[in-house]
Amino acid sequence: QVQLQESGGGSVQPGDSLRLSCVASARPFSRSVEAWFRQPPGKEREFVALIRWHGGSAFYADSVKGRFTISRDNPANTLYLQMDSLKPEDTAVYFCARGSEYSSSHQAYDSWGQGTQVTVAS
Repeated sequence: QVQLQESGGGSVQPGDSLRLSCVASARPFSRSVEAWFRQPPGKEREFVALIRWHGGSAFYADSVKGRFTISRDNPANTLYLQMDSLKPEDTAVYFCARGSEYSSSHQAYDSWGQGTQVTVAS
C-alpha cells in the first residue's frame, strides 16, 4: 500500500497563507484521485478538495472554494494544497488521501497520511 506523508502545517494568523505538501511513496495509477480532508477539533473528518492525477479536474468544498487551491506535481509524486486567506475555522488536522473514485466521501479513499496540524488564531 502506498505511503503518504504530509508536511507544511503550522500556526498562522487569520489572513495568512500556508502550503501543504503530500509526498507519495509510489506513482499513482492513471485513474487515481487524490484529496485533502481535515478534522477540526472535536469534529468529524470533512472533505476539502480533490484532483484527478491525470487530467487535473479539481473539486472543492464550498467552505474553501476561492481560497484553497489543490495541485499536483506528477514527476515528484507530490500533492499540494495552497491555502490563502486562512480563517480560524480552518483550524484542523489536514490529511491527504489517495483513491480511485472521484468522490468527496472519505470512504472512497484507501490510503491516508498521518496528518499535519494547521492552527489559525490571532
